[in-house]
Amino acid sequence: MRDHNELKQVATSIRKNIVQMINESKSGHPGGSLSCVEIVTALYFDEMNIDVQNPKKEDRDRFVLSKGHAAPVLYSALAEKGYFEKEELFKLRKVNSMLQGHPDMKGTPGVEMSTGSLGQGFSVACGMAMASKMDNAPWRVYSVLGDGEIQEGLIWEAAMSAAHYKLDNLVAFLDFNGLQIDGKNEDVMNIYPVVDKFKAFGWNVIEIDGHDFDQIFASLDSARETVGKPTMIIAKTVKGKGVSFMENQAGWHGTAPSDEDLEVALKELGGAK
Repeated sequence: MRDHNELKQVATSIRKNIVQMINESKSGHPGGSLSCVEIVTALYFDEMNIDVQNPKKEDRDRFVLSKGHAAPVLYSALAEKGYFEKEELFKLRKVNSMLQGHPDMKGTPGVEMSTGSLGQGFSVACGMAMASKMDNAPWRVYSVLGDGEIQEGLIWEAAMSAAHYKLDNLVAFLDFNGLQIDGKNEDVMNIYPVVDKFKAFGWNVIEIDGHDFDQIFASLDSARETVGKPTMIIAKTVKGKGVSFMENQAGWHGTAPSDEDLEVALKELGGAK
């Protein structure tokens, strides 16, 4: 599906699901979920070799949401894709629900890796890519990191290893919205210069607008043509993208919208389904 109008419709549905499920649960992370919607949409609805009818097929591509607190964007994409019924979305974070606050590979169809501890998911993605190389397998590994997440030392150990082992079957997106729970990244712990750092660690680095499907797909095509290096796609995004009062607001990192907030958000997104 590389029809951008269809992809935009899917992205809008995913955004509606995110705000609705977090409102229903009264708990969750809307800001960082909304910022990477186009990236996750492009991966699940075009790029990745996956089969919802055979979710464990051996040669499937793998996806790891390293910023596990953004689980609503992953759950919404999986539901839109058909891994489970959309009604499950509204059981988010409830007792005995299969959709917990962070992804659980043992409880949720389509989730490849349990994540939440920052940096851990990216490390596992590197290990998955290495496993594919060792087995001479065709599948590729994709991951999404948060920009605040790269303050973790674990990230850089993994980045060094991925370059050392020439994991050109690994593609990571850095969801670069500039904000984390306590404010601007540079005020909490400066992460700049991000591009130079990943280049110094031996990665192929591409900078894009993370809400532009043309740029997302061009970067993915470029990553496929890159030999001998993993690819880091630094995607400039807007935290809370699509909901005006959430955009660029650190306070919406982990705050659930009220019923009144939800009404406004859905109106801006084109109305409830």
